Amino acid sequence: MALTPKELLNQLMQTEGAMCAALVDSNSGMLLESVGTGVDLELAAAGNTEVVRAKMKTMKSLGMQGAIEDILISLTHQYHIIRPVQKHEGLFIYYVLDRNRSNLAMARRKVQEVEVQTAI
Repeated sequence: MALTPKELLNQLMQTEGAMCAALVDSNSGMLLESVGTGVDLELAAAGNTEVVRAKMKTMKSLGMQGAIEDILISLTHQYHIIRPVQKHEGLFIYYVLDRNRSNLAMARRKVQEVEVQTAI
């Protein structure tokens, strides 16, 4: 079953410790859809677009093959997961979790599962 962007993000919010999630256009840095609170998602969308672009540029410079599966940023109190949408180049999921209440392995698995089901 294919998920709409809003359904995809709502599925992510069901994970223990989820704070917020967003779908972002990495070509423009624009926030396309979001759910949850705790982070300024407009600002995070723009900033994490630069993270994705920098990683892609570095991979190209190094001649690395393959695609980014996800990028994990571990903060003192949060996990931030950035996962490109494989079915739609230029989009990524941005997912923020409370580090004290979440299981990182389960969260990564959940974002992988819903990304595959996206109808974008």
